[in-house]
Amino acid sequence: MACACHSSCSTETPASAAPPVDPRWRRALWIALVVNAVMFGVELVAGLQAHSVSLLADAVDFAGDAANYALSLAVLSMALVWRSRAAFVKGATMFAYGLFVLARAGWLLQSGSVPDAMTMGVVGLVALLANAGVAVLLYSFRSGDANMRSVWLCSRNDALSNVAVMAAALGVFGTGSALPDLAVAAVMALLALAAGQSVMRQAWAELAQTTQNSHQKSQQIAGIPHSD
Repeated sequence: MACACHSSCSTETPASAAPPVDPRWRRALWIALVVNAVMFGVELVAGLQAHSVSLLADAVDFAGDAANYALSLAVLSMALVWRSRAAFVKGATMFAYGLFVLARAGWLLQSGSVPDAMTMGVVGLVALLANAGVAVLLYSFRSGDANMRSVWLCSRNDALSNVAVMAAALGVFGTGSALPDLAVAAVMALLALAAGQSVMRQAWAELAQTTQNSHQKSQQIAGIPHSD
């Protein structure tokens, strides 16, 4: 997303000043925060009642996303260095979530319990509608900095996960086995691992560039020449 900076911004480094905050971006984050917080409660209750690991995994994802949106709002007006740090934390959270889901799926594989396919399907559809709406809302901001990109990736992965949960519900209904539910949970975990790694890589690059720019500015102030 192009930044409509004032002319005075041209002499400031990303570490020293933040670009003007787009009110559409702030509003989109608030909507995403509320939607994810509500859906966390819905899927947590449904997942426990249906004994579905994919619903529980998605509930944890909703909770993590709600926290991530709150973090994004907290650093919205801060300089790029703080937004990049927040993005790195979010990427690490996404990565940790992926590891958690893999561990949870492995544990439930040993129990042999079969989830309620009807609950999985209905709740998965509601979650899909919620996440698709958020993803559409955030789509135009997907090419921003690491903080914006992490938010977009969260929403995109959530919508894909909901489709997978509905497919798992059909699989459970047709086979009478928990394997489709566990397989979908594993796929969701891999998506989280890949997205988390991607966000952390971009955030790390932004932090490195910010540090380099700050160092060069300090050398210029001190009158020390630097080489690229």
